[in-house]
Amino acid sequence: MFKKSLKVSFVALISIALFAVSCKKEKTASADENAKLSVPFEKYELENGLDVILHLDKSDPIVSLAIQYGVGSNREKTGRTGFAHLFEHMLFQESENVPQDQFFKTIQDAGGTLNGGTWKDGTVYYEIVPKNAMETVMWLESDRMGYLINTVTEAAFENQQEVVQNEKRQRVDNNPYGHTSWVIDKSLYPEGHPYNWQVIGELEDLQNATVEDVKEFYDQFYGPNNATLVLAGDFDTDEAKKMIEKYFGEIQRRQEVEPLKPQLVTLTETKRLYHEDNFATAPQLNMVWPTVQQYTDDAYALDFLGEILSEGKKAPLYKVLVKEKDLTAGPRAYNNSSELAGDFQIKVTANNGVDLDEVEKGISEAFTLFEKDGVTERDIERIKAGLETQFYNGISSVLGKSFQLANYNVFAGDPDFITQDIENIKKVTKGDVLRVYNKYIKGKPYVMTSFVPKGQVELIAENSEKAAVVEEEIKENVTKKVEEAKTEIVKTPSKFDRSKPPVQGETPALKIPEMWSATLANGLKVSGIEQNEIPTVNFSFVVEGGHLLDDMKKNGVANLMSDILMEGTANKTPEQLEEAIDLLGASIRMYTTDESIVIRGNTLTRNFNKTMDLVTEILLEPRWDEAELARIKTKTINEIERSDANPNVVANRVFSKLLYGEDHIFSYPTYGTVDSVKEISMEDLKSFYNKNFSPSISTFQVVGKIDKDNVLKDLKSLEEKWAAKEVIIPEYPVANNRDKASLYFVDIPNAKQSVIDIGYIALPRTDKDFYPAEVMNYKLGGSFSGNVNLILREEKGYTYGARTNFSGSKIPGTFTASSSVRTNTTGESVQIFRDEISKYKEGISPEDLEFTKNALIKSNARRFETQGSLLGMLQEINEYNLPSNYIENEEAIVKNMTLEQHKALANKYLDASKMAYVVVGDAATQYAQFKKMGFDEVKLLDKNGEEVKLKDVKL
Repeated sequence: MFKKSLKVSFVALISIALFAVSCKKEKTASADENAKLSVPFEKYELENGLDVILHLDKSDPIVSLAIQYGVGSNREKTGRTGFAHLFEHMLFQESENVPQDQFFKTIQDAGGTLNGGTWKDGTVYYEIVPKNAMETVMWLESDRMGYLINTVTEAAFENQQEVVQNEKRQRVDNNPYGHTSWVIDKSLYPEGHPYNWQVIGELEDLQNATVEDVKEFYDQFYGPNNATLVLAGDFDTDEAKKMIEKYFGEIQRRQEVEPLKPQLVTLTETKRLYHEDNFATAPQLNMVWPTVQQYTDDAYALDFLGEILSEGKKAPLYKVLVKEKDLTAGPRAYNNSSELAGDFQIKVTANNGVDLDEVEKGISEAFTLFEKDGVTERDIERIKAGLETQFYNGISSVLGKSFQLANYNVFAGDPDFITQDIENIKKVTKGDVLRVYNKYIKGKPYVMTSFVPKGQVELIAENSEKAAVVEEEIKENVTKKVEEAKTEIVKTPSKFDRSKPPVQGETPALKIPEMWSATLANGLKVSGIEQNEIPTVNFSFVVEGGHLLDDMKKNGVANLMSDILMEGTANKTPEQLEEAIDLLGASIRMYTTDESIVIRGNTLTRNFNKTMDLVTEILLEPRWDEAELARIKTKTINEIERSDANPNVVANRVFSKLLYGEDHIFSYPTYGTVDSVKEISMEDLKSFYNKNFSPSISTFQVVGKIDKDNVLKDLKSLEEKWAAKEVIIPEYPVANNRDKASLYFVDIPNAKQSVIDIGYIALPRTDKDFYPAEVMNYKLGGSFSGNVNLILREEKGYTYGARTNFSGSKIPGTFTASSSVRTNTTGESVQIFRDEISKYKEGISPEDLEFTKNALIKSNARRFETQGSLLGMLQEINEYNLPSNYIENEEAIVKNMTLEQHKALANKYLDASKMAYVVVGDAATQYAQFKKMGFDEVKLLDKNGEEVKLKDVKL
């Protein structure tokens, strides 16, 4: 039964009047002065209080189901924190009619993907599946909404407690500045305030939580009357309504959940705190002021203030801290308004060795500059110009639309709130920005944090007190044994047999989008796909070479090239180029990979021609700004030095060096070393550019609401001005010559997790066995349901995730097995990887092969939805010279794979007895055990992969 029904149109008036920017010299052209963004929806409510929103989108044969609950960490209490996030994990375990670990597997078997998320104010679960599996996702989601709590056992609860604690170790404890939010929130929000604690919770609370605690939390907040369901995609409306009523209609209301009212905070005095960070290599300063909740007039103006203070080269914080004082490479200021309160934050990660007192003084000077220069109409216009593109990007997928509709419904009470949201943004004036600066920032108390590298307390801002950060002690692993309940699970009554999964209809047939291609007179290869759903265009230039063209003696030139070319042109200063891009509502970025330099762009269709004019200018008319090069080099050196404290970066760096060897450029990081970057001059960059930038080794890919003729017309200037030249890309011999199992340990003292990378050189992407090897790997560790993840995460609770994969390009890549595990489980985790890789060679079951085939073939229905995914497909086709129907060929490989072929591939490409085992962690507690684990050799290495002697490491 439907309690009430309302049909409306979710309309955002995005026209020249709202977003396009006019200035004295030029006006951004609009193809349609009254262009509208319309996302029609229907909203109704079930008798049990569940809000239902339906949005039809038949662009692709897929559906998205998102369920957002009105519960986040803001519903917890002191001493019982982390429950909302912990419960998010519990809901993926099992329910009365869905067996253990079958949520992920069922969706993957249908060709779908799924996940969930928790934040301060909410929790969301979602699935995206081929449209024939729509009923399957309703069965799954309804079962965990109404038929879950009887399955929450001590054993399952204990496992997910461990998984969540490992997530905390990975994201917080083992990361530079990981404790910053904890220190800020404890100081900004008083005891008992819902934002006083972190979403992930206190470690002690997680460890002390009981099953009864969780059941009470579930009963209180996870009822249909506290949820919004959004179904978006290709479906029949009447059929969808019947399914929703069948699966969700009989779920009983639970406790009534009263809406929370805003709980704004004030500070009576400034609080200054510091922490010596075990993983930081550079000091970081944060200044935080209390502000207001979301969707208020002041919140919108504060968003603009953050942009004006820090974004771009005209920003006061950039001018003072970066350009004048050289204290940092990039300050950030932003407003963070949530459901109950808000805060405005300035974050500055200083250059190495910088005293944070100088940063604090610099921020004060930037405020003075802001007060002197004020806010211009052009500042406001620049910010508004990008909003149209951002809104379109936000609804470019059915999942994006689902999230937006759900968020507005939950927090604004109306899924059509986007209309008002845009209107609120539109009416922000420069006067509003100055008003909120004076109201919330100028002369007001704040929370300041100084995070400095351990042992460098001389860098903290003066008069700071030590923050009470609690760090976990590394202890010996003790497995907690929990007896499984012997009693049978009591089933909640239902009007139909929920134990039988719905029958899925026929999987949508593979339909590859139509592509076009052309070769310009200068040799530039161009390809495109016209997609007319939203009026935007995504494009990429790929210039072959990249890091491969670096000189080992001056490594890092290619990386600096992609930075310096974005710093102005011959006719535009860096500030002017940045503003020109912003005023088009476009984004253009450039980056370097191992084998290419890439320019990626996103713009409105009506501004594509002007955007391409800028790209042409960037490519062909470099500015070669010496001052900008000095800044870029400082920034790069700081990033390199900071990466030494990141265990994941260290592991990848050492792994590559060990496998490729010092005679291959891939053993050197793309960004270079501190010494090599210091030596790079502007002449080195000019030489690289003159030798290696040519249309003859470049491709251009474009996807969006634009046809071939218009693309080629807008590339005419580039075709005429960019002459081809011969570029020779070096070839480096690569071979897998490993003949032993070697354990390499890199010490990061007191690490709360160990990063594990295991593998060796395998195949290039161009090898005929590469894709078959990827298919073979899927059940080992190619997904959440891979064997290594099911054991290390779901069974043992040692990690937040474990994966295996084959990587490769035109050059042989690697087979890699990787994870970050709790420190005191390091040895056992390495052995599990070793055992599972070896066991996999014995073959998999027919059921596992069928699961692999379903997951890989059926997921093709989701493969062509967004402009970004289509652009990636075009890049892959051009990079490896693949036929346009290569996905059909891959599908045939999957369909035809036999158990014998699968086993043969595993035996050919997986040999645990010849792999390199890299472990980055706490040597004092973890290194010695590997001497007894049967490795052919065990070595201690430094962070650059060089062997060190035992006496140099504190064990």
